[in-house]
Formats: sequence, C-alpha cells, structure tokens
Amino acid sequence: MAPNSGASEGCPACAHTEAKVLFQGTDRLYHTTDRVFAVVECETCRLVRLSPWPAPDDLRRYYPSQYWYVSEQDAVSRMEESYRRLVLQDHVRFVHRAIEASSESGAVLDVGCGGGLFLRMLAERGRRVIGLDFSLPAAAAAWRVHGVPVVCGILSRAPLPPASCAAVTMFHVLEHLYDPVSYLEAAHELLAPNGRLIVQVPNAACWQFLLLGESWSGADVPRHLFDFRTSDLKILLDRCGFDVVRTKYFSLRDNPAGLATSLAPSLDPMARRVRGIVETPGKKLLKDLLYLGLVLAALPFTILEAACRAGSTVMIEARKKS
Repeated sequence: MAPNSGASEGCPACAHTEAKVLFQGTDRLYHTTDRVFAVVECETCRLVRLSPWPAPDDLRRYYPSQYWYVSEQDAVSRMEESYRRLVLQDHVRFVHRAIEASSESGAVLDVGCGGGLFLRMLAERGRRVIGLDFSLPAAAAAWRVHGVPVVCGILSRAPLPPASCAAVTMFHVLEHLYDPVSYLEAAHELLAPNGRLIVQVPNAACWQFLLLGESWSGADVPRHLFDFRTSDLKILLDRCGFDVVRTKYFSLRDNPAGLATSLAPSLDPMARRVRGIVETPGKKLLKDLLYLGLVLAALPFTILEAACRAGSTVMIEARKKS
C-alpha cells in the first residue's frame, strides 16, 4: 500500500515520516465522534499508531464520562460484578505472583484504576493498595464503592516517595498516552529495588487484528494512540530500564470479551451504559446473556491464539535492570 501522505508527523519511536495506511475508521464503540482517523504503520520500525493524533482537548471529548466500571445496585448489575470478579482473578493472580517473587512489601499502585474493583480484590488478599486515575468521578467511585484510596492525577506527579512501591500496574494505559515513556520512567522511579512493573496492552500482532482489521476492538479508534506489538512493548521497556520477567498472551477478562465486542459492539455492556441506551431490566438481561454467549463462544479461539503467542492482549511482568 502506498505511503500515507497525510501522516506527515514523524514516528514517535524513530522519527521516520513515511508510513502506510492500514485502515481508516471512527469511534464504532462509543460513537463519541464521526471524525475519521487513519491507523498507520511506520515504514521503518513498523510501529502502528493513530494518525493524525487528536489534540488533547479533542481527545478528552472521546472519553465518555463513565468510561470506567462501577457496579450499580440492581440485581443484573450485581450479577455483572460477580462475573467481573471471576474474570479479574486472572489479573489478581498474575500480580500477586509477581509481588511474591519480588519479596517487596510496599504498596501496589494501579495506574488507570477506574472504579477500583481490581484494587479491592488485591486488598482482600492483604495487599496495601493505592489507585491513580485521570477521572475525578472514577477516583471518587473507587473510594465510595470499594473503599480503596485513589488519587486523581498523572503518574509523574503521584504523591508517593521514590522506591516506595512493591508493584506498579498499568492495564490498558500505555496505548492511550501521547508519551508512554514518561509513565514508564515514573514507574521506574517509584518501584522498590526489586519491585515489579506489570503492563498490559492490546497486541497488534494478534490473529484477531489480522482477521478483523478495523473491526478489531483492540484498535479502539480514536482513543488508542498506539497499537503495540509485543516486540514494540519489549523494546520500549528495555529503553526505559526494565528487564522482562514473564509474558502472558491470555486474559480471561479481555481476550474473549474483546472478540465478542469486535463482532457485536452494540451488545457490549459498557458501550450500552456509556451511550446511555435506555433498556428495561428484561431487555438489559437479554442483551447481557447474548453477549455472554458470544464471549463463551469466543473462548476456544482466544485460547488457541494465545497458545500460539498471538493472543489479543499481552501482559508483561518486568523489573528494574540490575
């Protein structure tokens, strides 16, 4: 495909200006804009990114006011939270194992913590936790609903002393940032000497992206500024002073649900909530059950692609270089 003449800005990784267009798309999940963006691949280093990047003021408008999850009080929502607890165990076990291996006793800082359910589950295992999120309503909900301390702000200004954290976690954060290096450098400073960094991003080298292209939910135009492959993420971590300890290509929370959302975005429970779609309890339950059926149907395929190291997400445990 011909180079994208519209992508005149340099590649953030190598500064090369030539890039080819992989596809064009808009916000098919939350419908916050009808503006069309290109997703391009650098001709030199092959980093995949959104082009052009939206200005910060525009980007904020592409994040709905309830982009994060917190349980409501009705019976269907309580069932949904039980499901989320089930699939989040995958993340909790991964982080718990990393901290055990580190032998550090500091707090766990979850960057982009949203409504705080993951932190609450870690706290229930006896871990000291603190959250960080851009969204003041998300931080307030995490305090109110889950009883976990959360600071509203950015990582470089987190009110924590250097070397104070046993772990810093970033689940689906780096792909949203103009400057992911600044966050990784800040995490490096906050981690204790043998602390662990755990990052998870959509994997642009997955089978789902190859098969579905612009319909792949992991691209999430226009909120994802980068679409990292595992190799891109490992290069980034190395440049920021980290050694990779462990790599995982399957997430029970994200991989099957991501495929279900790619195939039927109108059934995605978060998208329906964010878009303010009015539903009776019965209709909400029916759509949730249909979506759950899609998720279960997607499970064998997502397990297979992950076993082939081509899962739709990649989760990495890293530590500071010695």
